[in-house]
Amino acid sequence: MTTFVELGIDEDIVEALTEKGISEAFPIQEQTIPLAITGQDIIGQAKTGTGKTFGFGLPLLQRLGANPEPGVQALVVVPTRELAMQVYEDLELATKNRATTVVPIYGGKAYEGQIEQLKAGAQVVVGTPGRLLDLASQRVLDLGNVREMVLDEADKMLDLGFLADIEKLFSKTPANRHTMLFSATMPGIIVSLARRFMSNPIHIRATDPDEGAAQANIQHVIYRAHSLDKDEVIGRILQAEERGKTVIFMRTKRAAARLQEELTDRGFSAAAVHGDLNQDQRERAMAAFKSGKKDVLIATEVAARGIDVDDVTHVINHTVPDDEKAYLHRVGRTGRAGRTGIAVTFVDWDDLHKWALINKALEFGIAEPVETYSSSPHLFTDLNIPEGSKGRLKATPVKETAPRGERTRSRTSGGRSAGSGSGSGSRSESSGEGGSSRTRRRTRSANPHGPGRHESHGHEQHGHDTDGGSEPGAPAPEGAGSDGEGAPRRRRRRGGRGRGNGAAASAENTQAEGGQADSGAPATSEAPAA
Repeated sequence: MTTFVELGIDEDIVEALTEKGISEAFPIQEQTIPLAITGQDIIGQAKTGTGKTFGFGLPLLQRLGANPEPGVQALVVVPTRELAMQVYEDLELATKNRATTVVPIYGGKAYEGQIEQLKAGAQVVVGTPGRLLDLASQRVLDLGNVREMVLDEADKMLDLGFLADIEKLFSKTPANRHTMLFSATMPGIIVSLARRFMSNPIHIRATDPDEGAAQANIQHVIYRAHSLDKDEVIGRILQAEERGKTVIFMRTKRAAARLQEELTDRGFSAAAVHGDLNQDQRERAMAAFKSGKKDVLIATEVAARGIDVDDVTHVINHTVPDDEKAYLHRVGRTGRAGRTGIAVTFVDWDDLHKWALINKALEFGIAEPVETYSSSPHLFTDLNIPEGSKGRLKATPVKETAPRGERTRSRTSGGRSAGSGSGSGSRSESSGEGGSSRTRRRTRSANPHGPGRHESHGHEQHGHDTDGGSEPGAPAPEGAGSDGEGAPRRRRRRGGRGRGNGAAASAENTQAEGGQADSGAPATSEAPAA
């Protein structure tokens, strides 16, 4: 293998990479770095995960110099926020021993911090087209002095409809800039774009000599599965021997949110990345997965761009991808850097035609995926799952899993509002809104003139002890809520005694059953006004 020193990279950059154990170049880097250092425009064609970032990033940083002048001189345009963060982190690593400042610019984050970094004199900007154009139109981002420009994953930007934005960005940069374009595929529109905005580019197609071996390093397992059994199958796969970090690809945002909730309930450490999460939530999920705090990442196709983790052992396609390109992109998350990996794909009955096209294009020779259930013996032998494994980890004791319920029962066991005896208390807890109504009727008959001041205070205090009294099935005295003093009178003015608690409980149940996507949203955020 060729070292970065042999490719002509400056010593301070090499030292920064060596500290992280990066010393030998990948094939795409071997071919692009020497040419890019000289200022040659390059069209690089290589699949995701082959080292493109350093292929264009190291020459870019070296050409700016060890101590560049303040102001944006290099622009790297990428299709997604996750990829922007990945490229930013790689370039930040390479500039550890330099005065160069790299900043990520993308939507979903506050403008203020990004504007401050630009005004402070950042020299390298990595961003998505929308936010870049937004800041440029506000005259906060000046692209008039850009000397180095990179378009990464150009085909994906075309798919996402960014072509017009890319042309606008090119038009805002000097014509004599050094340009590099990277893409996994080269559709005609991308070739046309290169001809218009590049100067005599050299087309480099990086064919990894180990590319065939890399595919051989991945075990492809294809099952025809039933949608209602998939969660159980996945739970058993996650208990396979030597199973490490796992990425599960979902078709929709809601399905990703639902599966994360399901796997978490089954005892697995799962994070999710999808479009219904805000950017901070997505970044925290990715950081937790990369660091190993979470070992299962559930992702949708677009959100998965930028998942660059070397030690992924398993990829699970919850549904079959749309075509062979999407399939290769997904399974390419595993089997990296010489490691082995396992790719499991579930094919629904309705998607057999999709699998037929993928099977033909990739020559797998699996025309009919084997029908598989969570109890199928071949599931355990195919994926090295210990015999007898279930799709749920061993349950923890009740006291650890439901302290809130324990507190509620202990505090209501001797109180009047819990009903008479443990049986009554159980009915009240499980009856939801109806249980609260029965409790209210008993309270009114016992005190026909309405609750006294002392009695109301006692109920309010009890509600406070049980986390606001909004737990489904908790007894709801007249007008009592989680508002503290004076709440009963406000509730009566709003029309209906205790209806606030019933609506909150109903909203909580609806959200749990429907699997709402935003896990950070409060449980009652979608409840109708009382």
